Amino acid sequence: MQQPCRLQPSSVPFCKPFCVRSSHDMRQRRPILTRAGALRDSLHQRAQHAGLHAAAFALSGLCLVGSAVARLEGVNKPELLPKEFTTVIDVAGFLTEGEEKRIKKEIQGLERDKGVKLRVLAQNYPNTPGLAIRDFWGVDADTVVFVADPGLGNILNFNVGGNVDLMVPSNFWPRLASKYGVKKYWQSSGEESAIVNAVSAIDTCFREPVGRLQCSQIQGTMDEGKSSGPLGKAFFGT
Repeated sequence: MQQPCRLQPSSVPFCKPFCVRSSHDMRQRRPILTRAGALRDSLHQRAQHAGLHAAAFALSGLCLVGSAVARLEGVNKPELLPKEFTTVIDVAGFLTEGEEKRIKKEIQGLERDKGVKLRVLAQNYPNTPGLAIRDFWGVDADTVVFVADPGLGNILNFNVGGNVDLMVPSNFWPRLASKYGVKKYWQSSGEESAIVNAVSAIDTCFREPVGRLQCSQIQGTMDEGKSSGPLGKAFFGT
């Protein structure tokens, strides 16, 4: 049984705290961490090639999940933050008013029912508030920061808090990014579709019973079962 992790301060300002696991738990997750290590090396090379300074932010403490660098490190523009608190910041203008309203409703329900604070930032680097979102949102171990940035190919990037990390299978995040975040998907369906489907899939995953089948399917807006989605959430209260 997976044990709760100890939270340690991260060397990266945005990614704190992060999860430190026991050696037994690390052995259980070794294949995943091995793939993460390969991903880490690949992203360091890509970040250096692009002349970015975000590799440390993206990879230190395994705080970011995804195949693209979120690129918040080195950018701090509080002037791009909205004047009032909101759980969705669409600097890039990917979402319609209706889509943003729907996402906010799902986020509100997820936080109310499961205690998971999902926050969405849609950006086109370097046009982003960057590190300023940390204090604006009060990012902590119960927070998932979803950065939608198509700049390096995969649009889905996730900063997963230590407590949240224990609630769903660790392979959920890369599988989600592989389904809705790849360039082929968002170029044909639109950035907004990738964002809306990702938020819906996250909401679905956290509401499924804990066990072997939890989050076994990545279910977005149009392919959800009765436990979630527009109709399910209306009739079943989820």
